[in-house]
Amino acid sequence: MPVLTTDAESETGIPKSFSNEPPSETMEEIEHTCPQPRLTLTAPAPFADETSCHCQAPHERLTIAQARLGTPVDRPVRVYADGIFDLFHSGHARALMQAKTLFPNSYLLVGVCSDDLTHKFKGFTVMNEAERYEALRHCRYVDEVIRDAPWTLTPEFLEKHKIDFVAHDDIPYSSAGSDDVYKHIKEAGMFVPTQRTEGISTSDIITRIVRDYDVYARRNLQRGYTAKELNVSFINEKKYRFQNQVDKMKEKVKNVEERSKEFVNRVEEKSHDLIQKWEEKSREFIGNFLELFGPDGAWNTAQLWLIVLQRIELGTLEPQAGESLCITIMLSTPAKI
Repeated sequence: MPVLTTDAESETGIPKSFSNEPPSETMEEIEHTCPQPRLTLTAPAPFADETSCHCQAPHERLTIAQARLGTPVDRPVRVYADGIFDLFHSGHARALMQAKTLFPNSYLLVGVCSDDLTHKFKGFTVMNEAERYEALRHCRYVDEVIRDAPWTLTPEFLEKHKIDFVAHDDIPYSSAGSDDVYKHIKEAGMFVPTQRTEGISTSDIITRIVRDYDVYARRNLQRGYTAKELNVSFINEKKYRFQNQVDKMKEKVKNVEERSKEFVNRVEEKSHDLIQKWEEKSREFIGNFLELFGPDGAWNTAQLWLIVLQRIELGTLEPQAGESLCITIMLSTPAKI
């Protein structure tokens, strides 16, 4: 890419170009050796002091329009995003994803402020600086992590890391005696806004924990943490352990009730089946009984035959009359004979 020979600065004090070479009167092509965006995710992102940009080619300032059109492969657009990144969450990841995808060929540098600087200007953190650095190194959108990042970006810092653009949400960030610590970056045309993710923030997460403190204290006591580790008083420790025992008893009673209900339901189902089968067998038994002993049953028909035959034998019934009676019986109950 052509060497920018001017060494002028903008009104904000930010150089219009970053070059390690003295100004020359001619333009010449020098190959860029800037670190390239990560192509694989098999290792964490490196720290800046491990892979600093030592490219000797002048680092020309780009406009947003130029960056969006795309740059040569060996000259990625160096986008910088900074923050505290305490309790790294999806809101952080989405912001970094936006910063990474602002331009077709982007190299994302992420600055993480130290504990001392954060405690001074913002407040105490849950994670220490080493934990926060490591969290960023393992985010897929990050190409390089800058430890102990400055609270306010200086021209020297921007030049050292050859930063083209700074990505952050557009809400003025008042801190360290300034109404907006990114004001001079915006005036220099180096600011590119990202969108915040509603409903998730480090403060929101901490608020949930504080709100449900007793629940989490009891939870961690159950998991083996000591009262001293949790900074819980002796009285509260006993209270939490008693509540845990009560909850265990409630859970046991609940399980017994559920098992009892299941047993009763199974008994009711079996009883219903038994009653149904009993009713079917009863109807079958009654039907067979009536078929045998009812008015038209086989038993009564046989009895009539015996009575007729006995009376014929005793001479109290004429054979001809008996024959007629038998014919009558046969005609009245043909299915039973």
